[in-house]
Amino acid sequence: MRPPPECRSFTSAAVKKELSRISAQITDPDIRQLFINIMPNTLDTAIAWHYPGGTKDKLAYPYTFVFTGDINAQWTRDSTDQLLSLLPYAVADASLNTLIAGLVNMQADQIAAYPFANAYRSPARSGLVPGENDWTKGDTRTVFAAKFEIDSLAAFFKLSTVFWRQQQQQDADSLLDMGAPTFDSEQRLTDATVRFVRTANTPTESSFGGGRGNPIRHTGMVRTLFRPSDDSVIFPFLVPANAMLAVELRALADMLDKTGDTTIASRSRRLAEDITCGIYEFGTAEHPKYGHVFAYEVDGYGSRLLMDDANVPSLLALPYLGFVNATDPIYQNTRCMLLSPDNPWYFSNGALSLLNGIDSPHTVFCKVWPMSVAIQALTSNDQQEIVDAEHVLAASTAGLGLMHESGDIDSANGNSFTLP
Repeated sequence: MRPPPECRSFTSAAVKKELSRISAQITDPDIRQLFINIMPNTLDTAIAWHYPGGTKDKLAYPYTFVFTGDINAQWTRDSTDQLLSLLPYAVADASLNTLIAGLVNMQADQIAAYPFANAYRSPARSGLVPGENDWTKGDTRTVFAAKFEIDSLAAFFKLSTVFWRQQQQQDADSLLDMGAPTFDSEQRLTDATVRFVRTANTPTESSFGGGRGNPIRHTGMVRTLFRPSDDSVIFPFLVPANAMLAVELRALADMLDKTGDTTIASRSRRLAEDITCGIYEFGTAEHPKYGHVFAYEVDGYGSRLLMDDANVPSLLALPYLGFVNATDPIYQNTRCMLLSPDNPWYFSNGALSLLNGIDSPHTVFCKVWPMSVAIQALTSNDQQEIVDAEHVLAASTAGLGLMHESGDIDSANGNSFTLP
């Protein structure tokens, strides 16, 4: 179920060639069709605006704006993931390489305008009608949603290959500020680097503590206000997002070393080490059934939230993010906990359920996200578990041949889902 060629938003000869090569090797017809539909889906449907750059225009460099989901806005983390999987094919396709470079430039401009946002409006020069809401913070000409999520900056680091010298310094300063405790040594309230408050009918749409989040003590980690699901955190140190950030800061430091920016490289590497130490010192817990496990959120006071959310970065995705090996003992303990009813957001209806897996508070109860099933496969060393996950994903499309946001565990045919 792909759009006809004339309706596709971008085409790549290299992706087309790889699509043909891989699909020819897939024997299961449902999995083959699913792969054919989803591999080029971002190029088919989500490239809202692309300017390839030129010497006669004020825009000498390329820019790309990527729609995320069903909203006319660009999420930093999501747009990174949407194009990151296509990056290997850019070596053989100059136009695809320019497209991805344009996204890096676009993200850099957006973050420079307001580094604490998670989603941005389309630029005026694109001619697109920007998405609207009534609770935007920061630069309202640029920002669509100002829910500060540290994995958004980590996603920018992950994708970036150009235009980093000016931007990385600002981001590094922002992250260092976000590790400060809520109270000083004399229990006086410290200044908040960023706040987020809005009137909403669900508590996850605003932040505790007058918009600054619940209190924290210094741990070495970076606090956040929101999860990758765009839901507010309970405890501000979100462990999987910090794990992702530590990995990407080390990669950033390696890049900066090679370009001679050793001062910023050293700061990035030191922050990554502080985060990692903080995770192991404050971001783990002893579970009575599973032993030593990673917590989802902590506050530095001893409070820990033991759960997982389907959205990435997640605890289940820690090997996928590059933070630990899939055989790591703490991860394996955590994985057993997460893929069981001892994770309050794991749902199953036994043999009657088409989908068994991890949900998200974003979609309330009993809605398993195919994303979590895919991550379960990507982090598994069990071939049968991987094959089973592939068949679950192929069977959950309700005949549309595309991945949905989530599916109801009580739906025997996959016809009850959110965000097709």
